[in-house]
Amino acid sequence: MKGNIHERSIKQSVDWALIVTYLILTLIGWLSIYASIRSSEPPSIFDFDFRSGKQFVWMLSAYGLAGIIIFFVNPRIWEAFAPHLYIIVGVLLVAVIFLGTAVKGSRSWFVFGPVSFQPAEVSKITTSLLLAAVMSRSDFSMTRMKDFYKVAAIMAIPMLIILGERETGSALVYLGFIFVLYREGFSGWFLSLLGLAIIIFITTLTASPYVSIMILIGVVTFCNAISEKHFWRMLLFLGIFILVGSLFPWIWGLITDSVAASIQKISDTYTVTLPGREPRVFWSFLLKIKPIYFLIAVCLGALPHFAVRAFREKNVFGGASVITFIVGLALVFSTQFIFEKVLQEHQRQRIEVLLGMRDDPTGVGYNVNQSMIAIGSGGFFGKGFLKGTQTAYGFIPEQSTDFIFCTIGEEWGFIGCLAVIGLYVFLIARIIIDAEECREKFTRIYGYCVASCIFMHLFINIGMTIGIMPVIGIPLPMLSYGGSSLWAFTILIFIFIALHREEKKYY
Repeated sequence: MKGNIHERSIKQSVDWALIVTYLILTLIGWLSIYASIRSSEPPSIFDFDFRSGKQFVWMLSAYGLAGIIIFFVNPRIWEAFAPHLYIIVGVLLVAVIFLGTAVKGSRSWFVFGPVSFQPAEVSKITTSLLLAAVMSRSDFSMTRMKDFYKVAAIMAIPMLIILGERETGSALVYLGFIFVLYREGFSGWFLSLLGLAIIIFITTLTASPYVSIMILIGVVTFCNAISEKHFWRMLLFLGIFILVGSLFPWIWGLITDSVAASIQKISDTYTVTLPGREPRVFWSFLLKIKPIYFLIAVCLGALPHFAVRAFREKNVFGGASVITFIVGLALVFSTQFIFEKVLQEHQRQRIEVLLGMRDDPTGVGYNVNQSMIAIGSGGFFGKGFLKGTQTAYGFIPEQSTDFIFCTIGEEWGFIGCLAVIGLYVFLIARIIIDAEECREKFTRIYGYCVASCIFMHLFINIGMTIGIMPVIGIPLPMLSYGGSSLWAFTILIFIFIALHREEKKYY
């Protein structure tokens, strides 16, 4: 005790609920890894020649690392050295592209004998720390463009490097940091824009660019209607435009069919009576015009009007809408390029299977198909530990890593899946609650970064196993096999627990 300041005991200052949840998840993961490799018939769960035995070693080392972080490392060191750690890991991210070992088409691993290390896993920690350090400064404002560009660069640099390593799954996790920015004052409209971009990308691939542009017009116009006084008038205009726009391809089809029939009739007549004479060039050109060209012409004609109007009225939202529409148009016409030239072949195939553009249950869709069979066969209560047939006979590739969740679904059923998801929800919610209680802005922001990383991994991984997300190779935190992943999430979580303990240490 110093003056009126009392020091709490370890029991009082540490959030043991978080630690217990972490321990339960790692134990469930260990048992599930053992179940997933039963087709190899390891004699014991502790056999170090198999993944279950290796994971046990990783677990013990992770527990030791967690203890060191909580009880022996000064929590203030993380904020002080955040920039240095970020740069070191950034160098490793670049180095692994040239010096790393290629694993399944991704050059993102350093391999040292039996030990493998993936810098991309650690980069989530250093990015979280630097974001928290920068955003917790007293002069930082999320609404100031200079500061926004700063945090955007902090997130974008490792994300782009990881994309260069062809680790799409790890790169996607960085999108979760948008939730952190939103908590710190970032406009919710940007979250909506991200959702709109995803919808446009999918619609362009599965339907047509025409449909995507109509959706873009509808969303932008509706958002402007909400922000203006003449809501119902703009809504009526939008309804008429969508109706006309939806019917126009059909009407244009009737017109071109009629013109084509007339041209054919004239051509037949000319062929008989006036050899060598051809139909008018204009009508032939008209047949080649597609409805989307008219739609683009209308958009390009209207954009200058709305841009000038927004400038004169100093309407920031109107100007942002014009920019959003232009970027949206660029996305519509670059979707095919991104899909064919940026994404790899196996990624394109997985997206096509996910979106129903192709059916390949024995090829690229095999993993997901078998995973859904395993989860569905578990029923309500599951088949029991080590009694899963899909698991026992090795029907699901990568079951101990990316598809570990289907082991839980088959052997423990709906109840088991619900329990595991419940543990993750509790973990994320508890981190957010603890973060909100903290007086230090650095601790709060870092806590939200931790929660966002876990949520993105959870959403993407489980989404893969049940067929609502493309298979992009991303582990389930604390459950999937792998030392890099387990260590990374252990460090990520226990740094927050240590920071939270430091705040709760005195009262």
